[in-house]
Amino acid sequence: MLDAERQDRLAIRDLMENWAVWRDAGDWERFRTVWHPDGWMSATWFQGSAEDFIRVSREGWDKGVSILHFLGGISIDLAGTRAVAQTKMTISQRATVHGVPCDVVCTGRFYDFLERRDGRWGLVWRQPIYEKDRIDPIDPAALLRLDADRLANLPEGYRHLAYIQEEIGYRVKRDMPGLKGPEVEALYARGRAWLDGAPLVRG
Repeated sequence: MLDAERQDRLAIRDLMENWAVWRDAGDWERFRTVWHPDGWMSATWFQGSAEDFIRVSREGWDKGVSILHFLGGISIDLAGTRAVAQTKMTISQRATVHGVPCDVVCTGRFYDFLERRDGRWGLVWRQPIYEKDRIDPIDPAALLRLDADRLANLPEGYRHLAYIQEEIGYRVKRDMPGLKGPEVEALYARGRAWLDGAPLVRG
């Protein structure tokens, strides 16, 4: 029989995997179950409640917006009914940029604040960490010319992702955490405080 800590770790891992599968499959009702009612999502193109995130994700899905997620390893820090999970991930988005169909791929981590309430683990806040990205034409023979000045003014860890998202009309947040720097250090500090029992302070 599994001990309580092992059960918690398996439940959190299951939640992380369900988030990606149900979100990318458009399974919105089951996707809703991975969040607590006060859950919050932060992303390049959206910052708001989990319920609003589900709504805008569904609207984008209906319009043909293509954003997919692939997960890697998971590290979980447990402290009673609270946890912080880091999950290696890749975001893949397809869109047309300057008339050229392209894929952009961004590698990073999901940094998640979780809590067990009434016996159920759920997401309280998901904050991605954006580490590096690239953009490629779907047709390798196609010629893609990006605006070099515009690209250079976007954050290093997600500049190609931001470029493609702004191209299709999203407003992109410019101070998201990357591999290094004050933003990610502040996020780690919030994670430590959460595990120590402090109220959650979102960035």
